[in-house]
Amino acid sequence: MSYTAPIKDMLFDIEHLANIGEIAKLPGFEDAGLETAQAVLEECARFNQDVIAPLNVAGDRNPSSFKDGAVTTTPGFKEAFAQYVAGGWQGLQHPADFGGQGLPKTIGAACGEMLNSANMSFALCPLLSDGAIEALLTAGSDELKATYLEKLVSGQWTGTMNLTEPQAGSDLAMVRSRAEPQPDGTYKVFGTKIFITYGEHDMAQNIVHLVLARVAGAPEGVKGISLFVVPKFLVNKDGSLGERNDVHCVSIEHKMGIKASPTAVLQYGDHGGAIGYLVGQENRGLEYMFIMMNSARYAVGMQGIAIAERAYQHAVAYARERVQSRPVDGSMNTSAPIIHHPDVKRMLMTMRAYTEGCRAMSSVAAAAYDAAHHHPDA
Repeated sequence: MSYTAPIKDMLFDIEHLANIGEIAKLPGFEDAGLETAQAVLEECARFNQDVIAPLNVAGDRNPSSFKDGAVTTTPGFKEAFAQYVAGGWQGLQHPADFGGQGLPKTIGAACGEMLNSANMSFALCPLLSDGAIEALLTAGSDELKATYLEKLVSGQWTGTMNLTEPQAGSDLAMVRSRAEPQPDGTYKVFGTKIFITYGEHDMAQNIVHLVLARVAGAPEGVKGISLFVVPKFLVNKDGSLGERNDVHCVSIEHKMGIKASPTAVLQYGDHGGAIGYLVGQENRGLEYMFIMMNSARYAVGMQGIAIAERAYQHAVAYARERVQSRPVDGSMNTSAPIIHHPDVKRMLMTMRAYTEGCRAMSSVAAAAYDAAHHHPDA
């Protein structure tokens, strides 16, 4: 079935709970009031309903595939991502200084929900890029920002988060990937990372990996982890792409769900070492990575709301079509669509209440984020 974005509910939350009028008083958000929010959400709804949602089933039936080190995404994904980039959607809530639209997260979060409802497999790619952008904005050097942010914000390049390793799981104290300092200030990175969402794909010109690794002599445990930018293709001084870096996809996971999203196993340094660039200071990598992780945590919460909304829409559509028995309340004397049965109504309204309640909470949280990052009074 098709997807219909719940714009009315979203705008209610944005206006009355997130108080977009107050957000529009913050420096940089002066043009981001309710009228702007409505225009953006309506355009976002059209894009997701017409372009992204129709690829959802296709992604399940024809998932991403791996062959000879390359990943081919579901037919139509590459073209849809090009439209996503052309529309400026990746940079919606990112700074205008790096080519973004500079809109509040309060508006961006609603757009993120639509994208995930329409097609979560597709939405995971920009989700990881958002986190990489936030991490570099907060902890990256001026040189790293100048090299990577504009292309990440535009969507020409995508980002990943590389934490997990075969022996480590979620226990990052056991990370073994290592980084060796080089005379020119770069590092050579060696190791294996698993469960890397969109770690390899064919939708963007370059993939910017943010990688946790240990420098020789670092303290044991999480206190000895550093964070590195390791691009798929090295970047020349003029911003053009150079030679292929020594990071390669060796397989992708076979999954029960979100099949169109390639989850990669990445191998670093099998041919002399992958060139990496330190983010911030050595041994503070986990602190920096938490910027990206917290961005992802909020986004994954939005995914839950998005999937709940899509499930509710499916359930209502089915309940309107499925004919079964007479309602027990005597409201009809013939077999009726099950949406007329009181208990089915109760279940549907419970779904709707949970979804709307969570959406309201997420909208308020986004507004708090906007205030925390843009309010003149720290």
